[in-house]
Amino acid sequence: MWIRSTMTYRASFLMTAFGNFAVTGLEFVGILLMFSQVDRLGGYGLAEIAFLYGAAGTSFGLADLAFGSVGRLGQRVRDGTLDTFLVRPAPVLAQVAADRFALRRLGRVTQGVVVLGYGLTAIDVTWTPLKVLLVPALVVSGGAIFTAVFIAGAAFQIVAQDASEVQNAATFGGNAMLSYPPTVFGDTLLRGVTFVLPLAFVNWLPGLYILGRPYPLDLPRWVAFAPPLVAAACLTLALSAWRAALRTYRSTGS
Repeated sequence: MWIRSTMTYRASFLMTAFGNFAVTGLEFVGILLMFSQVDRLGGYGLAEIAFLYGAAGTSFGLADLAFGSVGRLGQRVRDGTLDTFLVRPAPVLAQVAADRFALRRLGRVTQGVVVLGYGLTAIDVTWTPLKVLLVPALVVSGGAIFTAVFIAGAAFQIVAQDASEVQNAATFGGNAMLSYPPTVFGDTLLRGVTFVLPLAFVNWLPGLYILGRPYPLDLPRWVAFAPPLVAAACLTLALSAWRAALRTYRSTGS
């Protein structure tokens, strides 16, 4: 329904999608400006950072396209309009994700794919069949990990009755962090995004294997192939948290 509504005004859709593309592109422009003053950032060149940025941006863009609408769930919890989803014969999570579905978010996905394409063609890597297969795997797994974070954030909004900014810190903030190499961050933060909120599996760990770079925290090389398992575990936990939170929902009262 929302897609049909959006495509009714195609010129408006094209302009908003391009605007989304341009605004998110300014993030990479900031990186380009930094490299106009330095040759390397945290020991990484522009092409390597473009690869990490593009991989994270594409994964996040896919998750944001599918589940970005859950960010406004807190408002529905506060005003009681979440009740309307509960009486419909459809999964509540699917309805929340489809609520005011914004097709313009394709602009973010496109921008991530463009930068990722540049990074893949510019990095100096000896490609093997395993590394080639790892690229689409890390994009899909990264999107699933970000999706799990969106769902867990939605569950938290039901319990906390909003707190959407907490979710944004983990999703948009996590994407911004992953756009840079792990060498610019401290070990405490790296442990947190590896063992607590495993965002490092989105692009850092598989990406460093492709680039032939050393891993942070002296992790073993095989963790580059763990993102699908991590994504499955994250989705399982997030969906369990969602179901538990939904059972605690008591509407707004009178």
